[in-house]
Amino acid sequence: MIAANWKLHHTAETGAALARGVVDEVLPWLGERGGAEAVRVVLCPPFTALHAVAAALAGSPLDLGAQDVFWEDWGAYTGEVSAPMLVAAGCRYVIVGHSERRHLLGETDEAVARKARAAAGHGLVPIVCVGETLAQREAGRTEQVVLGQLAPVAESLVAGGGPPLVAIAYEPVWAIGTGRPARGADAQAVAAAIRDRLVAAWGDAGASVPVLYGGSVKPENAAEFLRQPDIDGALVGGASLDPAAFAGVVRAVDDTEGEA
Repeated sequence: MIAANWKLHHTAETGAALARGVVDEVLPWLGERGGAEAVRVVLCPPFTALHAVAAALAGSPLDLGAQDVFWEDWGAYTGEVSAPMLVAAGCRYVIVGHSERRHLLGETDEAVARKARAAAGHGLVPIVCVGETLAQREAGRTEQVVLGQLAPVAESLVAGGGPPLVAIAYEPVWAIGTGRPARGADAQAVAAAIRDRLVAAWGDAGASVPVLYGGSVKPENAAEFLRQPDIDGALVGGASLDPAAFAGVVRAVDDTEGEA
């Protein structure tokens, strides 16, 4: 899975143009590899561009995602957007718990878990973001922080019943938008810890949950992460705003074939 997080970029008009550019860049390669069954490609624009991007993606194997969701379906929650609204807009995925929301807007682990459960309850796949700050990494607390963020999600989705609809994105805060990505081995170590926690919580179902890496991912370094045994894709920020660069990340899958 390669997912694009456009963050606070693009209107409906410019977002649709970007989406068409991504389709033009990615579609021939996907066709050669068997379409979306080979690699799931997801675009996550701002709320105001969802309908326009959905129209631009119509007829292609690319999927639509949103950048956030509220935990209630309806009610007096000014400014919020619910899972049923996202489904009606054509979304199949939604990012929850991105570090920018955790650190800039004060989202708690429990709030993230409620959002993930609400999304999964309506058939959306929540892409749950977890990750440590530089200070936490330097203090040797990476695994403690990441697994602590993951625990309420695992408990919440189990409480919802059935195999969980979810993907986990490991995004070290210190690597997001800084041009300073983690090393592949470092990302793999955390991804393996995440995988172990998912298997402990969900058994065999946990082994099949996609674990993505995010944080300054670009065409030049994508293969380093995608070839790691417990990393199943990438959540891409800045590079996703350029169709050619994003397609380069998608095509980096070719550079991982035959590697452990």
